[in-house]
Amino acid sequence: MSIEIQDHADIREIRLARPPANALDTALCRELIGAINQAQADDRHAIVLSGAPHIFSGGLDVPYLLSHGTDKGKLLDSWQAFFGAAKTLAEARIPVVAALTGHAPAGGCVLALCCDYRIMARSVDTARPYAIGLNEVQVGLAAPEGIQRLLRRVVGPHRAERLLVAGEMVPAEQAVQFGLVDELVDGELVVARAIAWLQDLLRLPRQPMLHTRDVARADLREALAPELIQLDRFVEAWYTDDAQAALQALGARLRKPA
Repeated sequence: MSIEIQDHADIREIRLARPPANALDTALCRELIGAINQAQADDRHAIVLSGAPHIFSGGLDVPYLLSHGTDKGKLLDSWQAFFGAAKTLAEARIPVVAALTGHAPAGGCVLALCCDYRIMARSVDTARPYAIGLNEVQVGLAAPEGIQRLLRRVVGPHRAERLLVAGEMVPAEQAVQFGLVDELVDGELVVARAIAWLQDLLRLPRQPMLHTRDVARADLREALAPELIQLDRFVEAWYTDDAQAALQALGARLRKPA
């Protein structure tokens, strides 16, 4: 199992637990879908999605995806699992806070953007801050329209354009200024602060809060509609020369022992 579960009264913490970087493979994405659905079936009132110290999620497991080779069916299945996890977060009937315990590039950022609120760890080493962003361009991929909408939703269209086109990773302190992250706290306090934020929210009249939340998040759910993700086109683009050159280089770096 690549997920750990801990209940804090009515709040369920779902912790990504796939060392060393919580890279998202097909199994982890499907476990995440199951854990979110189970939390709702168990009548939990809210969810905290957390990671490991220094890393929330390193995004999609690129060496794993490259291992599919030319099998487009397997690659499509892996991406369907990932976007399924994002969609399950976006459609959750209960509030979800992303407890960003460290770096959150690419797929990790997408999961965070699907949550209601994002609390990020402040790096102990100020010269090497934790970062978050959609750096797909840097690894040879184009972010689909739906994913671009997720970023526009929180930072505005012009800033989203600049960040997306450059594939820029944003340091935590700047991410707060941009609105990409809502709060910044010391690393050991991230989960506790996420729980406290949710406890405050859950003190409100429940049904009015949930109904208002549902209406307010309609654009988030719409962003993940199949016609805005165009997964078949995304998979085809994976095999272009530009994408493969960048992905193979990244895969080689990731396979090197630390």
